[in-house]
Amino acid sequence: MDGDPAVEPELDRFSLYLPLPYRVAFIIVLGIWAWGLNLHYLSLLKIVRLRSVQKGAESSLTYNQQDVPALIRYPTRSSAVLPSHHLSTYRLAALFTIPLVLSLILFWTFTRGQTSLVLVWEILPQSYLLLLVLFFVLPLQRLSRTGRYRFLSTLKRVSIGGIAEAQDGKFGDILLADVLTSYAKVLGDLFVAFCMFVSPSRSSTDRPDRGCGGQYVVPLIISIPSLIRLRQCLIEFVRVRKTNQKRGGVGSSGWGGQHLANALKYASAFPVVILSALQRGYDPSKIGMSEAGLFRLWLFFVFLNSFYSFYWDVAKDWDLSLFSSSQERNNPEHQWGLRRHTHFHAKEMYYGAIVIDLMLRCTWSFKLSPHLDHFNDLEGGIFIMELLEVFRRWMWIFFRVETEWVRTNRGSTSDDFLLGPYTNGRLDED
Repeated sequence: MDGDPAVEPELDRFSLYLPLPYRVAFIIVLGIWAWGLNLHYLSLLKIVRLRSVQKGAESSLTYNQQDVPALIRYPTRSSAVLPSHHLSTYRLAALFTIPLVLSLILFWTFTRGQTSLVLVWEILPQSYLLLLVLFFVLPLQRLSRTGRYRFLSTLKRVSIGGIAEAQDGKFGDILLADVLTSYAKVLGDLFVAFCMFVSPSRSSTDRPDRGCGGQYVVPLIISIPSLIRLRQCLIEFVRVRKTNQKRGGVGSSGWGGQHLANALKYASAFPVVILSALQRGYDPSKIGMSEAGLFRLWLFFVFLNSFYSFYWDVAKDWDLSLFSSSQERNNPEHQWGLRRHTHFHAKEMYYGAIVIDLMLRCTWSFKLSPHLDHFNDLEGGIFIMELLEVFRRWMWIFFRVETEWVRTNRGSTSDDFLLGPYTNGRLDED
């Protein structure tokens, strides 16, 4: 996370054809398509779970389908004729995509790339955003009603930092909350588009004013997803402590240190957001620090947040042994740096994911290049960075779900050099 950047002073050509409200809508709809692809590919893997079945004095093993909906405790289909979960998601995504394409075509037809007309026709993208909200909340039976209501109920619980118990869908709450952290800047842009729309002297299709509502309002909104995950981690810590008190000792989940370490990861995002806001509204008389010193301080915290998050992705969310002890990392029972039980077919998928995750965690490094330092200040550059973060999260979900399946059926096998003393058995936190 590298905070909310400044932008160029005039309405650029990119924004003439894809103004801020449409960019927000596009990324939201893209996320629905991406979730459908997650469900589809993981269902093709035919992930199964071993279940012990008692038959008199003998015990046998049967195989049960254990896909993503089962892992997040989503209700099973009541009939074999009902469409699969991924097909329902595709249909919902298509329903959102068709009016988006039509709205864009109308907008381009009416505005013809002219600044004055772009500012006048803000009603078109705003109408689509309203339609998007109505599609989610209206009780229409044929529009994946169960899935939409399940999403809204989960979002309601997660939005205040709540988290269900494991048997009630905790994994689904964690997935959604982590997705929200990847949509943090998109949520900030959504607020900016609405704020400019209701401002009497502004148009939501004008150059985005990321100071709309006050200098610190957008940074606060960007911080909300991290606050949600922070609170969830603290709730998990309290649960572990209460469980240990009831048992009279440390249980299989350890003393809860992994949850505090995870909470620290999300807390490390706040200095980045705050310092980014101070850099945009730099005033030496109020800050008491030079602009260069402020940048170096920001650089320290963004480096800390990026590499701590990357470490957690690899070692904790995916349970890979890349950062484990040398003995575990070079264990002959698995490929170097991976783990004993893997479900994807090629080791290159894991190595590729590690490299991509690292690269996309460090997009802030563009600011260190004399040739690319203004890339994050361009509206097109901001849009590309938001798309790349959604892509990173989409990729992350595949390996996170696979890891959850392995934990559920095999138990955690990670031997971690940093948090080893914190854990004792299964680590079930992101």
